Amino acid sequence: MEPELTPDLLLRAYAAGVFPMAESRDDPEVFWVDPQLRGIIPLDGFHISRSLRRAILRENYTIRTDTDFAGVLRGCADRDETWISETIFALYLALHEHGFAHSLEVWDGDDLIGGVYGVALGGAFFGESMFSRRTDASKIALAYLVDRLREGGFTLFDTQFLTPHLASLGGIEISRRDYRERLARALQVAGDFDRAGPPPDAHSMMQRMTQTS
Repeated sequence: MEPELTPDLLLRAYAAGVFPMAESRDDPEVFWVDPQLRGIIPLDGFHISRSLRRAILRENYTIRTDTDFAGVLRGCADRDETWISETIFALYLALHEHGFAHSLEVWDGDDLIGGVYGVALGGAFFGESMFSRRTDASKIALAYLVDRLREGGFTLFDTQFLTPHLASLGGIEISRRDYRERLARALQVAGDFDRAGPPPDAHSMMQRMTQTS
């Protein structure tokens, strides 16, 4: 008999280097994934293109954190095919309520136009999914997230898989062995998602990113 799927089991799975997925929105079953090649974004290697820089500096948006975690989950699941089932949704909502899962949100007034969510454990942040309802909104979310992770003392930003979209932003693939070595070191670090305080203005964020990239 498989153990009951709980937030505590989920955290132990992350610490061991595996993560859960479902086949579809309606599938009650969850399976564990342990890729041979793991996607990460080096926190000193995030790439901001000229077009993304312009989009960030327009600042026609507001950045918030953890104000609508469920809304970000729904945004990420709002596609024809998704691995975010009702079981997955409930689990991550519980992790958020316990302070382990976080969202970074891009708003236009009262409209949630993009965002990203993930799990924080030690100095590792496990990015789960992102969405965009406006051009570049998810890229803007990732830029602010990378800045926040740097300021919070994180050392590992796990993206699970490497997509062309993430590769264009500086994402790379590493071996399972390399990933687990980095994960073991990161779990010894006391990262803090809230250490940075309120999200900075665009110019301050860009200045920090430029100085540390």
